[in-house]
Amino acid sequence: MPESSVLREHGAADGTVVLRLNRPAVRNALDSALVHRLAGLLAELDADPAVRAVVLTGSPPGFCAGSDLTELAGLPDTERVRHEARAGELARTLQQLGVPVVAAVEGFALGGGFLLATSCDVVVSAAPARWQLPEVGLGWVPPWGLHSLLARVGPAATRRLAWGDQALSGQQLHRLGVVDEVTEPGRAERQAVLLAARLAALPAHAVASTKQAVADAGGAGILDARTAQLFGQDCDSDPARLSFARYARPKRR
Repeated sequence: MPESSVLREHGAADGTVVLRLNRPAVRNALDSALVHRLAGLLAELDADPAVRAVVLTGSPPGFCAGSDLTELAGLPDTERVRHEARAGELARTLQQLGVPVVAAVEGFALGGGFLLATSCDVVVSAAPARWQLPEVGLGWVPPWGLHSLLARVGPAATRRLAWGDQALSGQQLHRLGVVDEVTEPGRAERQAVLLAARLAALPAHAVASTKQAVADAGGAGILDARTAQLFGQDCDSDPARLSFARYARPKRR
């Protein structure tokens, strides 16, 4: 498993760590190795009392393009469900972590990348960054993370965004309440690090208690379990099979 799929870097202030998704050749898509690597790093940070806040960002050209569809296309339906369930666990880990997590989005946040960002405590986005959930157009429900949108904007806006019929900018999503702060292009990470430093200066025990209280009230696990079932059913549809076929690697003779 290549450790370089996620980089751990020091932030600008004591106690702040930057985690950088680092698969730029595939737009930082979430394959099994990256999900496993990021989950491991988050567990390490959660156990380290010196870590007081985390910034999650991506290597250029953007934040994250969502699930690695080439990998998913090569899996049977049951394994696709398990793969996406592991990604959903990762998103819930961000919400249950004992320290604040700030997403810094440049370029794009698509599919699972969109919902990974909104699963963070605070979302900072460059104003022109492209956000979209393309899953419905491909033939399936977004298999995890919709609870993070529901908590931010309510059922009606979540449904509209989840249908994903058009891309929206970071500025537009700020007006909707999905994004917490917007910046000029190229400044999202710096703004996120400064914000994380302010959060890191708060009493750590009170920050952790607040996160746990909010996570307990959300019921995210129940919603994601039902959504995973729907995703599995959708994968058996003709539109989904055609979409996966477009991303499948050619079979060797």
